[in-house]
Amino acid sequence: MKNLLAIVIIVLLAIGYGSIFVVKEGTRSIVVRFGKVVQDDEGKTQVYAPGLHLKLAVFDTVKILDARIQTLDEQADRFVTIEKEDLIVDSYVKWRIEDFERYYLSTGGDRFQAESLLKQKVNNGLRSEFGSRTIQQIVSGERSELMDGAMEQASGSSDELGIKIVDVRVKQINLPTEISESIFNRMRSERAAAAREYRSEGKEQGEIIRANIDAKVTIMLADAERNARQLRGEGAALSAKIYADTFSKDPEFYSFLRSMDAYRNSFNSKQDVIVLEPDSEFFNYLNSQSGKKK
Repeated sequence: MKNLLAIVIIVLLAIGYGSIFVVKEGTRSIVVRFGKVVQDDEGKTQVYAPGLHLKLAVFDTVKILDARIQTLDEQADRFVTIEKEDLIVDSYVKWRIEDFERYYLSTGGDRFQAESLLKQKVNNGLRSEFGSRTIQQIVSGERSELMDGAMEQASGSSDELGIKIVDVRVKQINLPTEISESIFNRMRSERAAAAREYRSEGKEQGEIIRANIDAKVTIMLADAERNARQLRGEGAALSAKIYADTFSKDPEFYSFLRSMDAYRNSFNSKQDVIVLEPDSEFFNYLNSQSGKKK
C-alpha cells in the first residue's frame, strides 16, 4: 500500500513538473499538441512570453524560438551587373521572427534552415538590383538605393517564412581576382606610360634650362673677357703713359733702367753665356764708373 502511494505521488509530481515550462527572456514559445500548433480563443497562434507557463504533460511539446534580431552574415557571393561584369559582394541581413506559427511550419523551428531559405530570397533581390545597374552606378552613389530595393524585394517573399527583414547591408564590393589583376596591370601600364611621359618632358625641360644657362654663362664669360681685356688695355696704356711721362723727364735714367733690365734678364741663369766685344754698347754702364752712358 505504501509503495503504491509512493508511486502515485511520484507520478503526480512528474506530471506536475512536466506541466510547467519556463520561457526565458529574449525568446518566445509555442506549444504543439498532436502535431498542431495550439491557438488561443481567437483562433490565433498562442505565443508564450517570457515567464512561467502551464501545458499538458506528455501531450504538449514546447518549441523555444529566439525572438531577438538575428544577423545572417555568410560568405560573399558573385553577382552580375547590367554590363555582364562579375562582382564579388559581401553583405549581411538583419532579421527576426514575425509570425511564429508560420516560421515553425515553414522551417521546423530550425534557424539554419530559415537562414538558408532567407539567404536565397535576399540574393534574388540583390541579383535583380545588381543586374539593373552598371559598375559605375553601383560604386558612385546608388548603393543605398540598391540595398533598399533588395530589402523590399526580399521582404515580400520572406513573409511566407514568417520572417521580417529588418535591414540589408552591402559591406564590400570587389572585383574577381582575375579581373582585378587585369585592371591592376592596365593601371600599372598606364601609370608607367604617364611616368615615362613625365620623365621625357622633365628631361626636355632640363635640357632647355641647361642650354639657356650655358648660353648665359658663355655670354657672361665673353663679356667678362672683353671687359678684362679692355681694362688690361686701358691699364697698359695708362702704364705706358706714366712710364713715358716719367722717363721723358730724365732720358738718361730711362736708358740706365733699360740696361739694368737687360743685364738681369741676360744673366738670370748661371748657365747663361753671352759673347760680345768689350767695347759693345751693351756694356756702356758696366764700363762707366760714373754710371753714365759713354
